[in-house]
Amino acid sequence: MNRKKLQKLTDNLTKNCKHFNRSEVTCLIKLFYNLVGDVAERPVAVVGLDRNAFRNILHVTFGMTDDMIMDRVFRTFDKDNDGCINVSEWVNGLTVFLRGSLDEKTKYCFEVFDLNGDGFISKEEMFHMLKNSLLKQPSEEDPDEGIKDLVEITLKKMDYDHDGKLSFADYEKAVREETLLLEAFGPCLPDPKSQMEFESQVFKDPTDFSDM
Repeated sequence: MNRKKLQKLTDNLTKNCKHFNRSEVTCLIKLFYNLVGDVAERPVAVVGLDRNAFRNILHVTFGMTDDMIMDRVFRTFDKDNDGCINVSEWVNGLTVFLRGSLDEKTKYCFEVFDLNGDGFISKEEMFHMLKNSLLKQPSEEDPDEGIKDLVEITLKKMDYDHDGKLSFADYEKAVREETLLLEAFGPCLPDPKSQMEFESQVFKDPTDFSDM
């Protein structure tokens, strides 16, 4: 990408970007194209990060290990649902992922946890996510029973309208009262250490990058 194209892309993405300045957007664009690699060698026209490449970034850079959650984070970034994260989805997704307000992160986490996209987090969805994210402890008891109990405890705490599932309004109210509940069903945001390391490595002076 030549400098003129890069400047135009940076201008467009900076306009809609709440939490990154122009220099940071430039760094993220350059990182994106470094991660995507040499486009000329690719037979497909779509330029972007596929599911595996993106999950690798979540795992290596942000320490995520839960397959189900990583898959949902990918889908939340991939707004046009084409199976590939393009450069604007990358920048806009990272805006919330790294620096979003509590409101933005609440919307994002709810979207991650609403596995079937129906606007609710059901008991079944909670069960699957908690079963995935909890460490398997060897015990005499049936581990599923313990997770079912945990689902009931969570519902009691978060299900304000008592309909047996969490609407966005339920979830938002619970998070406002106790922010630790933001990631109640699994880690889908970077921990502060990973975030700081990522930002310190990526947000260098954009002139440090060689021309693309």
